[in-house]
This record gives sequence, structure tokens and C-alpha cells, in this order.
Amino acid sequence: MVSTLDSYNSTPTAIQKPKIFYGWYIVTVGFLAQMNCAFHMSSTLSVFLKPLTEDLAVSRGLFSVLRSGEILLAGALAPLIGPLVDRYGGRWLMAGGALSAGIGFVLLSQASAFWQFLLVRWVFVAVGGVLMCQMVVSVTISRWFVRKRGRAIAIASLGQGSAKVLIPIVTATLFVWVGWRSTWAIFGLLTLVLVVIPAAVFMRRSPEEMGLMPDGAHAPAQFGAVAEPRRAAELVCRGDAVVWSRREIIGTRTFWIICFMYGMANVGIAGLNLHVFAYVTDIGFSAMVAATTLTIIASTQLGSTLIWGFISERIEIRHSSTMMFLIQALGLALTMASGQLLAIYVGFFLYGIGLGGSFVLQELIWATYFGRLSLGAVRGLGIFVTYAFGAAGAPFFGFVHDVTGSYHSSFIAFVVALVLSAILSVMVRAPRKIAIRS
Repeated sequence: MVSTLDSYNSTPTAIQKPKIFYGWYIVTVGFLAQMNCAFHMSSTLSVFLKPLTEDLAVSRGLFSVLRSGEILLAGALAPLIGPLVDRYGGRWLMAGGALSAGIGFVLLSQASAFWQFLLVRWVFVAVGGVLMCQMVVSVTISRWFVRKRGRAIAIASLGQGSAKVLIPIVTATLFVWVGWRSTWAIFGLLTLVLVVIPAAVFMRRSPEEMGLMPDGAHAPAQFGAVAEPRRAAELVCRGDAVVWSRREIIGTRTFWIICFMYGMANVGIAGLNLHVFAYVTDIGFSAMVAATTLTIIASTQLGSTLIWGFISERIEIRHSSTMMFLIQALGLALTMASGQLLAIYVGFFLYGIGLGGSFVLQELIWATYFGRLSLGAVRGLGIFVTYAFGAAGAPFFGFVHDVTGSYHSSFIAFVVALVLSAILSVMVRAPRKIAIRS
């Protein structure tokens, strides 16, 4: 057996196989991108909610619609961007997205009215986020890894998890030092420095384009120097080398089951992320307890992410997904079953563990069942559907609270949705399609 570089090299001189597989550089850039993507998420926006609504003279209900609009916009753009990732890779998409988001964060610091803030978020930050965040990162990493895909995506996801743990403390400190406006500007500068340059320099579309194989595996020696990269990749993982058209994707039962699994869960996640602080204070606990709850969720999400990556490599993806949904449901049920502080902390601890799995397994399940070659198109269509669900989350929690005076009904609905998602995950099976042939 010779190295992939040796096999694909067109010159007589053999090339030494690098000690570090280049895919790990891709994972590192993905980590930085995911870390900066946390700047525009609901959990970060919730920290800004009070000063922003007061300074911009806007109600909390109307402010929640801003985030729903961002989710819908991201969902609408995903089917268009997904095929671009398949065709061109994530290099310039990520660099351009980070540039747009970074400029947007800086512009947010200058907003003097809510409509200005909303316009900048939708035009610059939301669009930039779609280009540089989870879909593009996970699709690119999934092209570079097959056997170690779970841990690779989990490591990249740690960027977002670590940022969510640190953001409440960092943001509160920056509020005191420079105010909320300059805090957004600092987020913008960090995005420009930490993502634009690394993405432009290091990101590559696939290992085959560099004469490598997924996971850094060796190419079969019998193909020699003229081996076609795609053919070699098919031999490594035949089930992974399948091309799907959009019509074929949406025509599969698997696609719709996965969409409803994660779509229903996303309604609750989006709603709880924005309203959990208010929920904890509404049931009689202090703001410090509510802040501690946010830290518990973020910390357990961060701490469990890599574990879920390894679990996914050892337990079938549909079974690990079932486990994840049930852990989340158990945690939320526990928070409602008792008004005791310990139950609140333990419940959100379990919820955070499940949440750590959702960011990893949701990416893995698409690659596992639909393969690498059309993953951008598959993931883009999936995001369109699941984000449509997620966009309803924040307003659903908010308006149910307005009508009933509590979040209790919303939490019950979320638990039921998680149990249904667990049932659906048991039912999902790989779609059938003949793999590509040379």
C-alpha cells in the first residue's frame, strides 16, 4: 500500500505523506467559524435583550420577531447555498460570510432605531451567518472524514459551545467597560480577524482535490498514479459515494422523517433559548439563579459535545439520536415536576447534555444516510424545512406566555415534541440509490 499522495502524484518522485492529515486544518477553521457564529445566535442576543429594547424603544415581542425573521431567511437561503458548497467548496463562502457578518456587527453599534438594527441583522449578519456557519462547516468536514466524522464535527462544534459558555461573562464585562454598542463592534472585529483570513488560506473543498483520501486513508495501490480520486473514494466507502438530485432527495421517506425529527425539536430549542432566563425568574428564582441556569446549559452542552461525537461512531445514528431526544425530554420534565432549585439545575443539566448531542447528530445523520457528494444540496433542503419549524419557536413561547401567563404549556409541548422525535428516529432508514460508477 502506498499513500494517497503517492498514488495521485503525476511525477516519478514519491511525495511524503504528511504527518498531520490536512482535514484537521479544516476542522480547526471550522472551530473558529463556529465560535464566531455564536455571536449572532439567540443565546447571545438574549444577553442584549434588555438594553437593546430600552435604548431602541421596542417591545420584547416585536424584538423576538427579529430572530424569527433571521431563521426564516437562513432557511430560504440554505437550498441555494448548499449546492454551491458541493460544487465550489466552503473556502470563499466562509470568507465572504465572515466578512459580511463582521461588517454587520460593526454597523449594529451605530444603529439608533430598531428598523436600522433589524435591517443590518437581516442583510449582513443573517446572510453572513448562513455562509460561514454550521451548514457550510459541517458539509465541508463531512467531505474530509467518514470513519472519524463524528469526532471531527464534534470538535468543530466545540467552538460554538465554548463561546456560549464565555459570552455571558464576556458580554457583561464589556457592557460595563464600553457599553453594548462597542461590544457589537468588538464582535465584528473578532469575526473579521479569526474567520476571514483562516478560511481564505486553509479551507479546501475535498481531500480528493489535494490527492488525499477521507480520514487520511491510503488509496488502493492497484490504481497507481492515474487513479481517479472519486473512484478511489468510492472504494473506501461505497455507500458514501452517491449523488442525489433535489427531486430524488425530497422524494425519499428518509428526508421527511429527519426533517420532522429535528424540526419539531428546533421549535422548542429556539423558543427555550430566548425565554429560559425569563422562565426561571417567572417561577420565583433570582436573576442570578437564571444566569446560573444558562451557564449550566452551555457548560453541559460544551462538555458533552465531543462525547456525542464518539458515541455516534460506535452506536447507530438513529439509536444515538433516540437517546439524545429522550435525555432532553427527561431534563425538561424534571424542571417542571418540582419547584425545587436542585430539580431546576439537574433538569437543565440533562437538557444541556442532550443539546450538545443535537448539534452533532443533526449534522451526522444527513451525511450518514445521504453520503458526501450531494451533502450540500441535501443539507440545504433539510435546513429549509427544519428552520421553518424553528422560526416559530420564539414567538410560540412568547405568545403562549402572553395568553396563559406562564411558560408551562410551552414546556409541555416541547417535551411531547422531543418524545415524538425520539419515536421518529427509531423509524428512520437509509434511502436506497445505486452508487456512482466510473
